[in-house]
Amino acid sequence: MLGQGDIAALLEARHPDPFAVLGLHADPSGRLWLRALLPGAASVELLDAASGRILTDVPPLRDGLFEARVPLRRKRFEYRLKVRWANGTEGVYADAFACGPQLDEARLADFRDGRELRPQQFLGAHPGRVGDVDGVRFAVWAPNARRISVVGDFNAWDGRRHPMRLRHTAGVWEIFVPHAGVGDLYKFEVLGADSALHVRADPFARAAELRPGTASRVAAPMPPRALPPGRAAANDRHAPISVYEVHAGSWMRAEDGGFLDWDTLAERLPAYAADLGFTHIELLPVSEYPFDGSWGYQTLGMFAPTSRFGTPEGFVRFVDACHVHGLGVIVDWVPAHFPKDAHGLARFDGTALYEYADPKEGEHRDWGTLIYNFGRTEVRAFLVGSALHWLEQYGLDGLRVDAVASMLYRDYSRNEGEWVPNAFGGRENLEAISLLQTMNAMVGGDVPGAITTAEESTSFPGVSAPTHVGGLGFHFKWNMGWMNDTLRYMHEDPVHRRWHHDRMTFGLVYAFSEQFMLPLSHDEVVHGKGSLLGKMPGDDWQKFANLRAYLGFMWGHPGKKLLFMGQEFAQPHEWRHDEALPWHLLDDASVEGRRHAGMRDLVRDLNRLYRDTPALHRLDGVAAGFEWRVADDRDQSVFAWLRRDGDGGLALVVCNFTPVPRHDYRVPLPADAPAHWREALNTDSRHYGGSDAGNGAAALHATDGALALTLPPLATLVLLPA
Repeated sequence: MLGQGDIAALLEARHPDPFAVLGLHADPSGRLWLRALLPGAASVELLDAASGRILTDVPPLRDGLFEARVPLRRKRFEYRLKVRWANGTEGVYADAFACGPQLDEARLADFRDGRELRPQQFLGAHPGRVGDVDGVRFAVWAPNARRISVVGDFNAWDGRRHPMRLRHTAGVWEIFVPHAGVGDLYKFEVLGADSALHVRADPFARAAELRPGTASRVAAPMPPRALPPGRAAANDRHAPISVYEVHAGSWMRAEDGGFLDWDTLAERLPAYAADLGFTHIELLPVSEYPFDGSWGYQTLGMFAPTSRFGTPEGFVRFVDACHVHGLGVIVDWVPAHFPKDAHGLARFDGTALYEYADPKEGEHRDWGTLIYNFGRTEVRAFLVGSALHWLEQYGLDGLRVDAVASMLYRDYSRNEGEWVPNAFGGRENLEAISLLQTMNAMVGGDVPGAITTAEESTSFPGVSAPTHVGGLGFHFKWNMGWMNDTLRYMHEDPVHRRWHHDRMTFGLVYAFSEQFMLPLSHDEVVHGKGSLLGKMPGDDWQKFANLRAYLGFMWGHPGKKLLFMGQEFAQPHEWRHDEALPWHLLDDASVEGRRHAGMRDLVRDLNRLYRDTPALHRLDGVAAGFEWRVADDRDQSVFAWLRRDGDGGLALVVCNFTPVPRHDYRVPLPADAPAHWREALNTDSRHYGGSDAGNGAAALHATDGALALTLPPLATLVLLPA
């Protein structure tokens, strides 16, 4: 029945339509023939599926290709193949080539045309059943490939066994593989448009092999998860949001130095962060990535939690544990770029498929990575689908979107002549802007209560403005300008700070142009920058005092808060991704050790005060919530301001950034301010390792429209109406 050309093409895994020749097919006279390609098989018998009766032997044609005429049958029927393998094992199998097309034609057209934004629901590996046979449906988008096979544990990684069917509507290849199942490792063997053979991980995989392995893993289906009741209110712009940023691989380590799994992290991390008063945990990227040293920011598994910490189900349990402790969970999400690893997305089907083809558009030279083609409908669906997947599948509170500035500008980190202008000759990446707006609009409409935050370092307008008025639609934007200015101020010796006074006040010029988050993130404690403590000037006492005062300044300043792990107890060295935090410092009974514990206690009290005092958080993004009382005392490096909650509630924050105590320092108050105040927090308290100067527990009384205070050295005070 089969011509020599077809035989050669099948054996060389280059047949353009294997479903046209494998399985059951009728000859011109109507007689049925069975054809199976089973490399490694010694013998094959054809069975009737209903009765289990052997219908005929299927003799070999050549090199694992078997063919036989089916006796006494004229109509298609359910059958099985009884195979004895060359190694002596045998089994009875359903035939993948007895299965018809698996994917809906209309949905494929929607994917092609940009109307389908959850392609993960049909692309990738999906366990299921065809008839009475369990297996896995595999599907992959690769329109320019010449042939694709799924290879894995279920077929001895032999690309001849399961060549896939091309659905021309959308350039999607599909196959249902009987008897494949949850936990199986797999990849796609791609004969590309470049005539080269590539073995790729699944872009839509929901689980992956532990590195250094690079295979995808069939994941069990999981129902979608909504945010628990109350989380939407906790994520609101008017709520207190204090984020503990964590690298899951180095917060703590196992006794043998290895990673903690999700369940162990769930036992330890949420309780710790909740005890310190944080409202959210933000995880550096946990989507699968090949290189530990990228910290997850060079991801290739946009739908798969990294196997470093266990299974997707384990991640679900971790998220649930955080919610039980009253903590939201935010994860870093990286849609700006991807690495060039051979098993990944680069030239996936032998062409620039996921990335821009022109290196002037498609390469990040700084990072050695590739840039997604934000204008291609299928790539946009891939990215929007990924964002929705993390929020809907795991019930996360939000996403922090990495490197947004690099997405917005075509000339980002490029010299003249090294970038391609947009259609109007400008530098903005209009496709990326549209993608971010689409993603944020989908999150806002379909995942109510979830939030998105942009790491965006430029003055691009409207990052946190709604999409319906032309904004990007993020809920918050990292205030990188505030972070850079204030850290540079704090690095100065106090005697020189008078000359840099404006660095602490300039942020208030634009503080209400966006909904800001104040980030002291991992980026500030790596690559030779040292720790936050190490940035502070002076001797050990002054370093701790400066850092305590700075954190007090930050918690009193308009904007949500973010602090990277280890800085809550003043980690002395910069972050090291391949080892645990120096937890032993908190057990040190020496004077210096008590200072580390004191810093941790200060962060706990700052968070408690911030959460319990509406004036310190409710109007974070509104100018009416802030009022300078002392902004220009550069000679004494003193700052004072009022925070308001809109309902008459007030908080007064006063900072002294010199080591000189100020006695009877008069802070003017507005006419509507009460006369009686109390010191609610003093970063110089002995409980935190300070000198215990200040105003004590006694009530403070304003006279002649001002409050006379003792300002401790290198300290921040927070005062509330008595």
